[in-house]
Amino acid sequence: MSTATQDPRTASVRDLRNRFADVSKWIEDGEEVTITRNGAPFATLAPARPAKPRKPDWAGWFKKHPPLGRKLSKEETQAFYDDMRGEL
Repeated sequence: MSTATQDPRTASVRDLRNRFADVSKWIEDGEEVTITRNGAPFATLAPARPAKPRKPDWAGWFKKHPPLGRKLSKEETQAFYDDMRGEL
């Protein structure tokens, strides 16, 4: 099996069979491991990538959860923002 100073990590098929716990620890630590057979690399084991977060569907959310109260007029909205800016 490769040493800790070697980069990137490599392991033979025999290492996988006999010392999989050690190899899996490398993968858990975020390292990619190159698998060799008869001294030649043939595969790479890498940590799983988390799924990309989906873009929120705000239109659908507001359809299910309509805002409470009434809509503010343009003047009321402007007065609200002017009041908020004055407090800073």
